[in-house]
Amino acid sequence: MENNVQHASEYAVRVRHCTKTFGRVVANDDVHFDLKWGEIHALLGENGSGKTTLVNMLAGIYQPDSGSIEVDGQEVMIASPKDAYHLGIGMIHQHFMLVDVLTALENIVLGLRGSVLMNRRKVAADVQRICDLYGFRVRLEQRICDMSVSEKQTVEIVKALYRGAEILILDEPTAVLTPQETERLFAILKSMKAQGKAIVLISHKMKELFAVADRITILRKGAYIDEMDMKDATVEKLTSDMVGRSVNLDVSCTPSEKTRELMTVEHLSVRTADGVAALSDVSFELMGGEILGVAGIAGSGQKELCDALAGLIQPDTGSILLKGSDAHAGNAHIAYVPEDRLGVGLVPGLGMADNIMLRSFRKSGSFLLDRKTPAKTCEEIIRELDVSTPDTKTPVRRLSGGNVQKVLLGREIHENPDVLITAYPVRGLDIGASRTVYELMNQQKERGAGVLFVGEDLDMLMGLCDRVMVLCNGSVAGIVNPREVSKNEIGLMMMGNRDGKEAQGQ
Repeated sequence: MENNVQHASEYAVRVRHCTKTFGRVVANDDVHFDLKWGEIHALLGENGSGKTTLVNMLAGIYQPDSGSIEVDGQEVMIASPKDAYHLGIGMIHQHFMLVDVLTALENIVLGLRGSVLMNRRKVAADVQRICDLYGFRVRLEQRICDMSVSEKQTVEIVKALYRGAEILILDEPTAVLTPQETERLFAILKSMKAQGKAIVLISHKMKELFAVADRITILRKGAYIDEMDMKDATVEKLTSDMVGRSVNLDVSCTPSEKTRELMTVEHLSVRTADGVAALSDVSFELMGGEILGVAGIAGSGQKELCDALAGLIQPDTGSILLKGSDAHAGNAHIAYVPEDRLGVGLVPGLGMADNIMLRSFRKSGSFLLDRKTPAKTCEEIIRELDVSTPDTKTPVRRLSGGNVQKVLLGREIHENPDVLITAYPVRGLDIGASRTVYELMNQQKERGAGVLFVGEDLDMLMGLCDRVMVLCNGSVAGIVNPREVSKNEIGLMMMGNRDGKEAQGQ
């Protein structure tokens, strides 16, 4: 329950010389970290830098092999998430820990002593006071399954506060939020900071960190690199600290001179296996020589759209034409880089050469497998994309996320497809690998292919794409020129606002 706490120390948390290993992997190496009361402190680092391991130790999910953790001036042992809650530490994970069939109020009190026999009216009043204090908008009697992503996130935060959290950890909280929802969340975080809460914010979106964070700590390869006030930071400094070298983060859209009609999708409707409508009457054109971005709140039909275009699922109604003919008949070449790289895109237990052979074996025209051509293709992909692998027979599951994505992209684009479909191609990748992926998409565009790019970072979609198609609840809310609309206008379309004429031009 919310209360005003008198703190014994200036620091909410102090981590000193903490090391955590998993077998031979050193996730945190002699890390230290200071979090003050009444501040928003950002944690920045590439995937594998140790950010999640560090906050999981604070949340009681892991315990350090060595080093110490202080909470409000006292050295503590956080052996479980229950210990963390008793110490006033609450963590808001990327994947919410909520029961869909229960209401917001029921989720907030679930598992607490006496929750079965609770005075529902009194508890609701107590929770509402927390909501009023920080500006939360929660319908306490609404079921979780009927809520938007941002509403579910709000319930998670209120749940932590109701259970006494004075220190909150948020792991990539804006990854699936619209710009408007992000602004609302940041207003709430600033309100919590003003009330003296200590907040740890993990994010890779630097513009957002500059907007909300007071200080920032950078980790690289499990080690502490630097700590600074955000007012003293620059994008160049943070990037250099994060990756160990200077990296140009700018991406731009260069109009192609090879634009031509390529793929036409008309009145496409798709239902999921359990009969739920995933896409409804979707129509658009993909031009050769363009990158068409797809934006939308998670679950707006992006996966079903990609699977239908790639021929993995059969639509209920509608047509998909490539160069005027059925896209999945004849010699049309559609390349697909799915969101699930090791579940759908590649076979985890096979090596690079065998995974490439899966794409080409039908062309051999013989019962005998052609291993020479895939081996040659492997050599070209390794050389051109700088793939790091012990050899071409090493199972791809043993490669890093960036190298897995390079193998998948390299295989799909090697034969110069007419259409390249990419779903969240840089999710989980470091800056260098992400840059390579963007360059590969631009190369395909420049040679005249049509590229469909499903992404979650609106800044990147608007910078890289020629047009952006916005999906909302399985329908097309609009197709816009990203240089003629604002990010907020696209955000409104993602939430179902189709009224803004300035955001409807194609």
